[in-house]
Amino acid sequence: HILKTIILGQMLSLFICGTAVTSQYLAEQYQVNTPMFQSFINYSFLLLVYTTMLAFRTGSDSLWQILKQRWWKYIFLGLADVEANYMIVKAYQYTTLTSVQLLDCFGIPVLMALSWFILRARYRLIHFIAVAVCLLGVGTMVGADILAGRQDSEGSDVVIGDVLVLLGASLYAISNVSEEYIVKNLSRVEFLGMVGLFGTIISGLQLAIVEHREIMRIQWNWKIALLFTVFALCMFGLYSFMPVVIKVTSATSVNLGILTADLYSLFFGLFLFFYKVSAFILSL
Repeated sequence: HILKTIILGQMLSLFICGTAVTSQYLAEQYQVNTPMFQSFINYSFLLLVYTTMLAFRTGSDSLWQILKQRWWKYIFLGLADVEANYMIVKAYQYTTLTSVQLLDCFGIPVLMALSWFILRARYRLIHFIAVAVCLLGVGTMVGADILAGRQDSEGSDVVIGDVLVLLGASLYAISNVSEEYIVKNLSRVEFLGMVGLFGTIISGLQLAIVEHREIMRIQWNWKIALLFTVFALCMFGLYSFMPVVIKVTSATSVNLGILTADLYSLFFGLFLFFYKVSAFILSL
C-alpha cells in the first residue's frame, strides 16, 4: 500500500514537472503567455470525459441532482481552482521555473491549517516543525529571488512572480482540501465532472476577456502545438490521478509527496534553460 502510494505520488510529480517545463518553454522560448488558454484546454478535457460520465448517470448521483443540490459550492471551487492555475502559469512570465516550483510549497502550511479547521485533521509537533522549516525556506527563497532580480534589474518582475506563486499555492490548498472532502464523502467522478463543468465556463469567460489578443498573436507551428498538447495531457493526468491518491491518503500527504516535482524541475531548469543555481538554493 505504501509503495503504491509512493509510486502514484511520483507519477503526480512528473505530471507537475511536465506542466512546469512546457509553461516555461512557451513563455521563455516562444513568448507565448496564455495561462488561461492552457487551463481552458484542460478543463475542456475534464468536461468531455467526466462531466459526460455524470450526464449519463441516473438517480441522486446524476448531473441534474448534483447541480440542483450543490451548484453554488462548485462555483466557488471552480473559481478557486481556475485562478490558482492562472496565477501559477502566469508566474512563469516573471520568474524562473525553479523559483515557481520551490515557492509552491507554501501551499502545504495553508493546506494543513485548512485541514485542521475544516477536515478536523490533527498533527504532531514534528508536523509543525516541518511547517516552520517550509515557511523559512519560502522566505529565504523570496529573498534570494529579490537579490538576484536586483542584480539583473528585474527586481519588481521577480517579486510579482513570487507573489503570484504564493497566491496560487494558497488557492490550490483550498481546492485540495475541497477535493479531499468530496472524494472521500461523495465521489471522484463528481469532483472532476463539476470542476470540468464550472472550470470550463469560468476559464472560458476569463479567456474571452483578458487573453483573446494574446491568442491572436501566437505564431503557430508544430513545436508550439506540441507544447500545448503536452501541457494539457499532463494537467489532465494530474487531475485524473490526484483524487485516487488523496482517497487512500490525504491532501496533505499528497502535497508532501509531490515535493519531488521541485527536484525534477530543477534538473530540467539546469539542462534545458541553463539556469545558474547557487548552493544556497540547492540546499533548500
